[in-house]
Amino acid sequence: MSRVIHFEIPTSDPERAANFYRKAFGWKIEKWPGPMEYWLVTTGPEGTPGINGGLMKNTDVKTTTNTIGVDSVDTAIEAAKHAGGKLVMPKTPIPGVGYFAYCEDTEGNLFGVMQADKNAK
Repeated sequence: MSRVIHFEIPTSDPERAANFYRKAFGWKIEKWPGPMEYWLVTTGPEGTPGINGGLMKNTDVKTTTNTIGVDSVDTAIEAAKHAGGKLVMPKTPIPGVGYFAYCEDTEGNLFGVMQADKNAK
């Protein structure tokens, strides 16, 4: 069974959004040192219920998106399509993390699928 492991919130002003979530909920938000403009969001301590996420500079995605952890992005894409969904953004590498893609369910809801790179640290 695959679980929701991450969320992403799109924003036109990541610093402003980070300040809002820090003040409103006490979240820890830090700029990711990777190759794209992205902020990592820690919503609570490890071992407690809940998931962490990220803030991303606005792209074509205009809604908060949940990401589901999968063993294989390719298999998950095919399963989503077979169930009546569709691929919205193809499999994309995240350096040092793994691979992800965006799909849409039969109701038009966007979701991500992510495969962790077993060699990433």
